[in-house]
Formats: sequence, structure tokens, C-alpha cells
Amino acid sequence: MEIQVHELVGAVHDAAWQPWAVQYFFLIAISVTALLMALPTFAFGKMTDLRAARLALMVAVTTGITAPIALLADLHQPFRFWEFFVYTHKSSWMAWGAWIVPSYVGLLLLFAWSIHRPEFHRMGQDDWRFAWLFRLFSLGGASNGFARPLGMLAGIAALGILTYTGSEVMVVRARPLWNTPFLPLQFAATGFVGALGVMLVLERSLCRDGTLEATLNHRLALALAVVGGLGIAWFAVALSGISPVHSEALASVAGFPVWKEIALWGAASVAIPFVLALALPRNTGLITGLIAIHAAWMFRWTVFMGGQAVPKVGSGLYDALMPTGVAGLMGVIGTFGLWVFLMIVYTTFVPWTDATPPAHSQPHPAPARS
Repeated sequence: MEIQVHELVGAVHDAAWQPWAVQYFFLIAISVTALLMALPTFAFGKMTDLRAARLALMVAVTTGITAPIALLADLHQPFRFWEFFVYTHKSSWMAWGAWIVPSYVGLLLLFAWSIHRPEFHRMGQDDWRFAWLFRLFSLGGASNGFARPLGMLAGIAALGILTYTGSEVMVVRARPLWNTPFLPLQFAATGFVGALGVMLVLERSLCRDGTLEATLNHRLALALAVVGGLGIAWFAVALSGISPVHSEALASVAGFPVWKEIALWGAASVAIPFVLALALPRNTGLITGLIAIHAAWMFRWTVFMGGQAVPKVGSGLYDALMPTGVAGLMGVIGTFGLWVFLMIVYTTFVPWTDATPPAHSQPHPAPARS
């Protein structure tokens, strides 16, 4: 006899990961990928990419400061961070993150300071109202030969951020949508998309250089191609049945129209800026940049909030709408507002347009032969 069970009542559980987590993962990914794009110039002297590197460093610093604040808000109690230090566990990715995040932020700020130190020193020698402040910033000197090792250490910490943020979500076996090796790769790829999107918007606002805009658009198209390729690969693996986890993940959302709409929306968010960036690389930076930012943020919202809407046991979907309070919409707006404030401070007080790689040490002349 065939038995059919129909669930009439299901329990709705509040999301454990709040929108603050979306903001943190969004901003920290932008920061580390922007830093990785700035390092070839500022750590290894690739002067042909200087204008893009200046934008990348500015994006890395401002989002790198904002992201940990969103993380502390998601923890609800700032001193919960202290528990990771005191009761650390080497098998916990969150415990590793408690060490990696402050290391990355500290190294990032030291690296940015070392790049700008010569200009801080120069501005401190001028006769104007804030000269004393810049003398303080420069710590009484202009040398910055230590910028390269700081940059390389910051780059290593950035790779650690990409590893830990992807792994701490991927290891959750109870949620098939998260438990996939594609997730860390997609976090990194969409991080580059978001960083390039922010750089394009800033380029249109601060620089308006057509050549730079075209360069950034071409790089955005490459990053979007990687994102699209990873998405197609995930669907192929899930449809083929070679991985039960991926097939289960697809089956858990395939029957819901809202997830089909999300998939189409996501595909459009990748395809539209990809086509525009390739076909019209000039004068489209604002549009492609904003869509790219949206695509990077939407992916994290879908993973965290949408993923928690899929019940582990039961039928239907949980309510994953964004609350309007401090833990929801106001928190998201506030985080972006903090980043805008930091951008204003950075562009006002930091001579970012004069940032250059540290000068190579001059070789000593060979002694004259008698």
C-alpha cells in the first residue's frame, strides 16, 4: 500500500545569519579583491596600471574598515570576538577568521599608510592649516621602502580571508546549497566583480578617464565570464547526478517559482554588464558598475538569506524578507552610509591621486679604478 504524507503545519525559524552577515561578506570580498588588484602596481612596480591601482587601493581601505564593523554588528555583542581568541579551536574556520580578519585589516592600513607616507610628509612641510596633522601622519619621515613587504604580507592575509570566508560557509553540511566547493570560488569571483563595479562607479565620479573606464570594463567582463562559468559548472554537476550533494541542492529549490526567478535575475545581472562592457566599454561604466555591485551583493543575499529560507526538514520556504529595523534594512543602509563617509574622508585628507609605488633603492656607483 502506498503511503502519502502531507505536511499541514511547519515551524518557521528565524534566520541565524542576519543581513549584517551579507554586508560583511560583501564588503570584505570587495576589499581583499581590490587589494589584490592594487598589489601588482604598489608592491611590484607595474607602473602601466597606476591609475586603476589608485582606485583599487582606495576601495580596499574604505571597504576593509567598514566590513569588520558589520561583522561585529552581526555578532550582536562585540566581546563575542574575544571568545574566539580565548577559546579558539584549530578546526573552526570562524576561530581562524578571528585571527585573520584583524591581521588583514592591520596590514592593509599599514600598507596604505606606507604608500602615502611620502605625500603625507610633503604636505606636512607646507604652510597651511592642517600641516601639523600630516606631520603626525608621516611620523616625521618620508621613506617607505618597507611598503613592498607589507604589501606582500597583506596579500597573503587577503588570500586567507578568501579561504576562510568561503570555507566557513561551505562546511555547513546541513545546507546542500552551501556545502559545495564552488562556493568559495564564486565568493572570490563575485568579489572581483563587486570591486571592479565600485571602481567603475568611482572612476565615473572622480576621474572620468575613458581609457581607464574601458580597461576596467574589460576586466569586469573577464570576471563576469568566470562567474558565469562557475554557475554553469554548478548546474551541470547538479543536473548530471555525479555529485549527490549538488543534485540535492538543486532539488531543494527547483520546485519553487521564486528560485527560478532568482536564477533568471542572476543570469541577467551577469549577462547584461558582460555584453555592455565588451560592446561599449566607454561611457557605460556607471551602468555596468552599478549592475556589477548589485550582482555581487545579490549573490550573497541569495546564499545567506535565501539559503536559510530553504528548510532543512519540511516543505515550503521560510520567510526570508528583509526586516526594516536595525538588524535589517536600516543596518544595510547604515553600512553603506558608513562606507560613503569613509570615502569622503579618504578623498579629502588622503592624497590618493599622488600615490606611487615605493622607489627602487638606488645602486651604489662602482668605485673608480686607478
